[in-house]
Amino acid sequence: MLRRTVLRSILAGAAAVAAPSFILPAAAADKVTLMLNWYVYGEHAPFYYGKEKGIYAAEGIDLDIQEGRGSAVTIQAVAANTATFGYADVATMIRAAAKGAPVTSPGVLLQTSPMSVMGFADKNMRKPADLKGKTIATTPGDSMSQIWPLFLKSAGLKESEMKILSGDAQTKLNAVISGQADALLGYSMDQSMKIKDATGKDVFPIMFADYGIHLVSSGIIANRDFLKKNEDLTRRFMAATTKAILAAEKDPDGAVQAILKALPKAGQPATLKEGFELTIPLYRTAETKNLPPFHVTDQNMIDSVNLLVEYGGLEASAKNDVKSFYSRDYLPKAAGG
Repeated sequence: MLRRTVLRSILAGAAAVAAPSFILPAAAADKVTLMLNWYVYGEHAPFYYGKEKGIYAAEGIDLDIQEGRGSAVTIQAVAANTATFGYADVATMIRAAAKGAPVTSPGVLLQTSPMSVMGFADKNMRKPADLKGKTIATTPGDSMSQIWPLFLKSAGLKESEMKILSGDAQTKLNAVISGQADALLGYSMDQSMKIKDATGKDVFPIMFADYGIHLVSSGIIANRDFLKKNEDLTRRFMAATTKAILAAEKDPDGAVQAILKALPKAGQPATLKEGFELTIPLYRTAETKNLPPFHVTDQNMIDSVNLLVEYGGLEASAKNDVKSFYSRDYLPKAAGG
């Protein structure tokens, strides 16, 4: 009897020691860094909403959102693999890719450009000709400064006809707010809201898109080699981001609150919401109105590249390689697709 008791004790102890080796640990979430194109504003609400609501976590992603300092800088970070993904101006990415940067877009979100040159409405700058003799504040390296020469050429202007004041994002805003500059280059739903927050005054944007600049705008940027090696992670990231955008569209107030919970000083709730709501119509064109976000058409991309070749100094050979600049392969399938 004693022998059996001892034997059972030995076996139980062995089982207790061995048991942990049969218990598989829960898979750790993939750490993903998303570098934005700029300081946080309303356009970025879906990323914060998706993180707060656990949409990225549900796809096994531990998301770290970092503010950017211009699309060109974000694209460089993705090319160098110092950021997992970027959210940046796709037209700027095309120019970088054509020069050899190993980047592409697995999802083009804004299919109409929000780029503009803007100033206080009471300065009566309503058309490009009104900019002659004015001081324009710009930030070297951001997406607007990359596309600004296209706008000038399309509008029949020369940069020499105005004074250019260079500075970082806050310097540019301060220049207009203080009257040092008459206008600045910015997104219609971003800088205009910041100026309104600071002054309470309305801003009028002269939209690039109204003067022949029919370009795609912001999208997800990825390193080509990274995509090849991390197809599953990319698909999960794009699935989560798609879900986050669709959810944020239905809950703008909640999306803005998600920004403010993460970054209480990001802006005023009303103007962050206004900026986000100004962004939503840019997600789709007439051709993609019934599709989920990111499903840019081939023709939209072809037209964008053609415009960059015609006005932006992009090599004509880029027309032969349009498909290298974007992909829909990593997106959730559209209904019926």
